[in-house]
Amino acid sequence: MEGLQRHAPVEDAVCYRLFAAAAAGPGGEALLRRCAEAIIVRFAPLLASYIWQRQPFGLRYVPPQGETPAHIGGSTLFGDNVEDEWFIVYLIREITREFPGLAARIDDNDGEFLLIEAADFLPKWLNPENSDNRVFFYKGELHIIPLSETDEEECDLSAASLTVSQALTLLSTRSEECLAAEPIRAAVYRRISGYPEKIQASFHRAHCYLPAGIVAVLKQRPSLVAAAVQAFYLRDPVDLRACRCFRTFPPEQRVMTTVTFTKCLYAQLMQQKFVPDRRSGYTLPPPSHPQYKAYELGMKLAHGFEILCSKCSKVSPDSKTNVPRGPLWERFLNSLKEKNYFKGQLDGSAKYLELLHMAEDYFQQSVTKPESSAEVNPGDEILTLLETTTIDLKKLERDAACLPPEDDDGWLNITPDHLDQLLKEARNETLPSSNEEEQKYDLEAVAESMKAFVSKVSTHEGAEMPWSSDESHVTFDVDSFTKALDRILGADSEELDSDDLDEEQEFDFSDEDDEDLDAENQGQDQKVSPNELIGSLKSYMKEMDRELAHTNVGRSFTTQKQGASSVKATAPQGAGPDSGAEDPELTPVDVDMNLVANLLESYSAQSGLAGPTSNILQSMGVYLPENSDHFGSNKAAKE
Repeated sequence: MEGLQRHAPVEDAVCYRLFAAAAAGPGGEALLRRCAEAIIVRFAPLLASYIWQRQPFGLRYVPPQGETPAHIGGSTLFGDNVEDEWFIVYLIREITREFPGLAARIDDNDGEFLLIEAADFLPKWLNPENSDNRVFFYKGELHIIPLSETDEEECDLSAASLTVSQALTLLSTRSEECLAAEPIRAAVYRRISGYPEKIQASFHRAHCYLPAGIVAVLKQRPSLVAAAVQAFYLRDPVDLRACRCFRTFPPEQRVMTTVTFTKCLYAQLMQQKFVPDRRSGYTLPPPSHPQYKAYELGMKLAHGFEILCSKCSKVSPDSKTNVPRGPLWERFLNSLKEKNYFKGQLDGSAKYLELLHMAEDYFQQSVTKPESSAEVNPGDEILTLLETTTIDLKKLERDAACLPPEDDDGWLNITPDHLDQLLKEARNETLPSSNEEEQKYDLEAVAESMKAFVSKVSTHEGAEMPWSSDESHVTFDVDSFTKALDRILGADSEELDSDDLDEEQEFDFSDEDDEDLDAENQGQDQKVSPNELIGSLKSYMKEMDRELAHTNVGRSFTTQKQGASSVKATAPQGAGPDSGAEDPELTPVDVDMNLVANLLESYSAQSGLAGPTSNILQSMGVYLPENSDHFGSNKAAKE
């Protein structure tokens, strides 16, 4: 019922919920609210300095509803910047580490995206139908609640899904049993590795030639750059009507400044070709001009700000922004100072005020905003800031004369060699080094993996890949096998289906009358036992082997006598001697040797590209080393 009541997920949005792992008493609401405030204060340095693509991270108290208990949580639109989503995953993990009494769930419009990230390592029983309310962060670790093995469990885990209350009970009482397997955790933790250092690496600082009003607004609210970029990036012809004549940000008073983007925002702005309307007054210098990029960036950003302002109503008298006040803000500010958020800057300096405005911006947007209030229109906020901010043009011009150098944007262009290097690094994260791989490599693993793969069951959902060797072995039912042979070789015609009849008609074993042959076969089948029938079949196959041994087909296989240590060899040996007429017993074919030889030959023919051999083996966790000998032999042949 809980799943039926859930609203359709919002596109490009991540939802996070933090529950009290133990059942909360009458003061549960007050406890959760205090936890929300403590979390904001504890992670203030990370949250205040981050630039969000669409919406910031924030926590609100959510009362109980149906089978979902009271909790704190929220949702964040991350738009085109998926790094916002993974930064929130990092935050959620750290929150449950710092506050061990909380258990957290996180998902998005794709569902359990943490399981998608670790899809190669999930247990077979886990699927989208039964994964709801099973994936949690608890005490800083990823947990997956397993299915129940007996009916004596307190909660019925064999159902299609769990309720949140049942899941929390299991987490608090049997957390060790619910801990996700190490490969699953490693896959998820690898995706969020590098934080919080990765935050600064995601920024890009560039020079922009902007109207003085925009410069003043960005100094007060640096996060508004994201809304302006989105407005320009998603513009339509109606939006551009407001940019024919700039009423809010005319181009006459422009100054050079440094704007901090995320790499995603900077790429969105740079990669769009745009020519301004001649009536707008925004003109660009020739592309050879040393400041051409700053002029172009400033022009595009100014269009975004103008579009935002054109979509809002006039500012009401009571919409003035207030400086944060109160004990929560004091705790928030003290936490920033303790974590060296201001980086040793003097109180009142330009850099100190810039960082302070960023902290005030986040605090007002995510902490003090009433829970029932609608989202603030960025255009309204811009107009409000313009009315409350004094623009000192001369000071802005002095600041423009001593700007720090902008960041290199060479990361926008990826060469083929760089792409190959990135792919190689991604592969090496999950594989041992090439030297260790070659030293420890054993071709027996190839043969055993292929045998296990062939033994697996294939259904409409695909073939099962044999990842572990401790699974149950394939069983062979002798009775079923003999019955099948009985049907094929000598069963009554009434027991044969249409397919068997069609196949029987393709072979003509004698010139006798069909009715006499059927009657004779029926008489013999009643007297021949299954064991005798199998022996007759083996004799027939042996005679066929003797006949094929004198042909090219027989010589194309490697026998056990020729390849004694076959699977340990690295290449197939030559064809065996023609001794089939001399030996009374035929030498059996070395199946493993021929299998490995054919696989290596197919892998060599791929020439380092993707192909059937590498795809099948990699799906089973077997990675062949690069075939350097093959490329060397090709080079020698060309010489």
